[in-house]
Amino acid sequence: SVDFLCEPRESLLEVLRENLGLTGTKEGCNDGNCGACSIILDGTLVDSCLVFAVEAQDRDIRTIEGLAGPDGLHPLQQKFLEHASLQCGICTPGFLVAAKSLLEHNPDPTEHEVRHWLAGNLCRCTGYDKIVRAVLDAAQVVRAGGSVAEPAG
Repeated sequence: SVDFLCEPRESLLEVLRENLGLTGTKEGCNDGNCGACSIILDGTLVDSCLVFAVEAQDRDIRTIEGLAGPDGLHPLQQKFLEHASLQCGICTPGFLVAAKSLLEHNPDPTEHEVRHWLAGNLCRCTGYDKIVRAVLDAAQVVRAGGSVAEPAG
C-alpha cells in the first residue's frame, strides 16, 4: 500500500512515474492509443494515462515492476528475451503487462486471441510476430507449472 497526494487533474501514469518513481510504466501517446502505459487495475487491463490518480484510492494496481519475482524473471519476460521481442523498450512494459493480463484470463490462448488481446499495444520497432510467439511460448511454460500470480512478499 502506498499513500500519495495528487492534483485532481493528474493521471495515474503521472503519479506512478513522477510521484512514486515507478518509471517502468512508459508514457507513449498520453491519449490511450498506444498501450505503453498499460497497468492492471483491479484485475482489468487499462491505460494508466486515461485514469485519474484520485480514482486509484483503495484499488489494486499492478505495474511492470511487480512482474518478476524474487527467484527471477517471469516466464513472459524470459520468453521476450529469448524471442528477441523487444528493441527500443518503450512498448515492452505495456506488452508484458497486457500479456500477463491475458494469461490470467486465459492461460491457453490461440494465436488469434493473443493478437486480439494485444491489439491495444503498438510497437514501432519489432513488428508483432516475435511478441506473439513469445506470449504463446510463455503460456506453455505457465501451463506447465510457471506462474502468472503476483510474487509473494
